Amino acid sequence: MSTTTTRGLASPAPAEVTKPRPRRGLRAGRTFNFWLFTSPFLLGLIVFVYIPILWSLYLSFFEARFTVTPSDFVGLDNYRDIFSDSQFTGSLVTFTVFAAFIVPTTWAVSLGLALLVNRLRFMRAFYRSVFFLPTACSYVAASLIWKMSLFNGVRFGLANTVLGWFGVDNVAWLANPDPPWYWLVIVTARLWLQSGFYMILFLAALQNIPQELYEAAAIDGARPGWQTFRYITLPQLRATSTAVILLLLVAAYQAFDEFFNLLSKTTWGRPPLVDLYYTALGQDQNYGKGSAGAMVLTVLICVVTLFQGRIMGFGRGDESR
Repeated sequence: MSTTTTRGLASPAPAEVTKPRPRRGLRAGRTFNFWLFTSPFLLGLIVFVYIPILWSLYLSFFEARFTVTPSDFVGLDNYRDIFSDSQFTGSLVTFTVFAAFIVPTTWAVSLGLALLVNRLRFMRAFYRSVFFLPTACSYVAASLIWKMSLFNGVRFGLANTVLGWFGVDNVAWLANPDPPWYWLVIVTARLWLQSGFYMILFLAALQNIPQELYEAAAIDGARPGWQTFRYITLPQLRATSTAVILLLLVAAYQAFDEFFNLLSKTTWGRPPLVDLYYTALGQDQNYGKGSAGAMVLTVLICVVTLFQGRIMGFGRGDESR
């Protein structure tokens, strides 16, 4: 087919441009691979997280003693009982004290370790592995080591042995709530266990800070050390610091292993999960009341997380900072 120009010469018509058709097989293959690799994790999340939460919500409205298939609907009675329980409200106070100790301490120690490791010029991988290694240790094993070897309350314990060198009598670290020396044992155990993990997060954030910022600050006369840390390093770590604090708060709410293994069956120094453990799995096995407390704790974690993220601007873009 041809067209005629004003001079009478024939010129070929422009060829039709055909768009390349997408390869359906490749797209289908990517979709299949996505679901192939994510479905086990999604299935585990549904089975071990969402279904237990929904089932706990269901149990919290029933009288469920010694059974997880109750039939006696009690409405909000379990929630009234859990808020009137002095042990549960006291456990929330215990969490507040624990969070006040462990959150800022872990943040400062992990950031300090990250700064030290980041400044190393040799054997950086070695020290990074050394500080991260306690993360692989079991909380139960670490708690028993702290209880039986380091702070066992007799003169053969490491802490009392060191104090004995300075003429200090033996300290019953875990046997007496007054003075509350057990806080030192619990906080140091968790600090040793989790500082290495958050150090890795801070270390990754430090390595992503552009070196041009420090060079420009040096040209402007900023002294290396506190000035560059305060005005360059710390602001650049804002997003990572927010994420670390949120993770620490959630982990503090979920504290169980060290309290349960260090303090055994004492009625003082119980965090919320330990108190709910004795409520649901103790002599009464009150699953309804325990589920109500679990739902209160879940809502409290969500509220604190959202509030903390709102204050520190977690999830905002750079332009909103």
